[in-house]
Amino acid sequence: MTYAITQTCCSDATCVAVCPVNCIHPTPEEPDFGTTEMLYIDPKSCIDCGACADACPVDAIFPVDRLTGPLKRYEEINATHYEGREPAPVLASPTFHPWGEPAFGRSLPSDFAPIRVAVVGTGPAGMYAAEDLLLHTNAEVTLIDRLPVAGGLLRYGVAPDHPATKGAGDTLARFHTHPRATVRLGVEIGKDVTPEELAAHHDAVVYAVGAPSDRRLGIPGEDLPGSLSATSLVSWYNAHPETAPEAVSLGTAERAVVVGTGNVALDVARILVSDPDTLAGTDIADHALAALRGSRLREVVLLGRRGPEDAAYTASEILALGHVPGVDLVVDTHDPRIAEAIDTAAPGDKAALLQGTARETVDWTRGPDTGRRRIVLRFHSAPAEALGPDTVRAVRAGGPDGPADIPAGLLVRAIGYRGVPLAGLPFDETTGTVPHTAGRVDGMTGTYVVGWIKRGPSGGIGANRSCAAETVGSLLADAVDGRLPKPTGSARAFGRLARSRSGRLVDARGLAAIDRAERARGAAAGRPRVKLTTVPELVAAARRNRLRGPVG
Repeated sequence: MTYAITQTCCSDATCVAVCPVNCIHPTPEEPDFGTTEMLYIDPKSCIDCGACADACPVDAIFPVDRLTGPLKRYEEINATHYEGREPAPVLASPTFHPWGEPAFGRSLPSDFAPIRVAVVGTGPAGMYAAEDLLLHTNAEVTLIDRLPVAGGLLRYGVAPDHPATKGAGDTLARFHTHPRATVRLGVEIGKDVTPEELAAHHDAVVYAVGAPSDRRLGIPGEDLPGSLSATSLVSWYNAHPETAPEAVSLGTAERAVVVGTGNVALDVARILVSDPDTLAGTDIADHALAALRGSRLREVVLLGRRGPEDAAYTASEILALGHVPGVDLVVDTHDPRIAEAIDTAAPGDKAALLQGTARETVDWTRGPDTGRRRIVLRFHSAPAEALGPDTVRAVRAGGPDGPADIPAGLLVRAIGYRGVPLAGLPFDETTGTVPHTAGRVDGMTGTYVVGWIKRGPSGGIGANRSCAAETVGSLLADAVDGRLPKPTGSARAFGRLARSRSGRLVDARGLAAIDRAERARGAAAGRPRVKLTTVPELVAAARRNRLRGPVG
């Protein structure tokens, strides 16, 4: 019986490396790696060994005979990916994927001297860069984050009801205690330590700071109370220490409008209308859970500027949205093109994912049905104005059939993240990224970027592995060629500097203490963990019983 990859695929290719028959694609060496929504197992080549399932960091791979409910669709999704392809024939095998030429991307001179590299940011991009350096070189790595806890978007960006996806963070966290890694959390570059001081203590610096801001709609009323960014809402329900519990108010709204059809928009919609009792078994912030228990929200409308064939969500996320317990998924057929696009879509097309989904031409003069919760997909509909006057009361949505005023007490923009300028580094205001060449920051020898601040806010967790490989490759090439500046300060001196400048410094033992404290709080409440929600709480937990943690 073959295996299949399912919804939570992170595309980091860990499974590819262990497959003995090369049946998982695209591989990192193939041109479409990082562009597909997930990886796929060829059912005609799979030999049912289970090695991929054992290696998967997010528990996304199962035998097809164990797929039930919404996961059953993934047997077809995996198989469809290989339809029409022409594999090379081989004796006694129905399908054969030829192996590529061996590649030794980290072949270094035997006399390669150890280098000291600072990685700023402990999200997936930074940790994949650290993993590459620690596994394939003799480099010493300093892990730095402005927050006193590690994880980045894996901790504060993944929806709480996606615990399997958070498993990638556990896999990467093993490098926090690597013997050649030093953890310096709670240190903000540009505030506590200047970029010049950081560079003076390291051979190279890799910035993996992500895209922490958001894009704006640019419509009248966008700054009214009740209008907020998905960035703020996601941080709020994930207990980000820089987002206060009172930063989000659900008020008495019965309907919310979310602008966007990407995965973040779907996450926000799902969390807002999910049963709080179900969310109570996750690591959602306590204040968010309490607010959702008291919320009157019954309906979330997702506005998409284009049609269902161009929606930004992945197949896995929209399929999951149709199976949220107690929540109906409805397509608003206000425009005839919507139904036509869905009905005529070929298998594998985005619009085809909505075949079988309930349809309705919604009458916005009526309030939400108080008997059921639902999510409404409204395509060919762009936000034109948030109507007040004192707070959001409705959202005017334009479209080919004229404007529609959708009564709503909450407006969430989920149209993309955006990078912010970094102290001492060049910045492209148009793209929201740091100008670079293959990860090398333009005009700054020994300084590199990786992740969203390098390529823009695109790609899932796994895309950061190949992104990091390119940047680390550039860094090592510069090191071999003698182009890295020689540091004038030692690692020990940097530790003293960081400790003298930051009153919230956390090391690997402190990080382990935070993890123990949160897991203990979770165990007492019957949850996987209960996050500490403020910087002082995190620092206090790090300093409490820190000697029980691993040395780092």
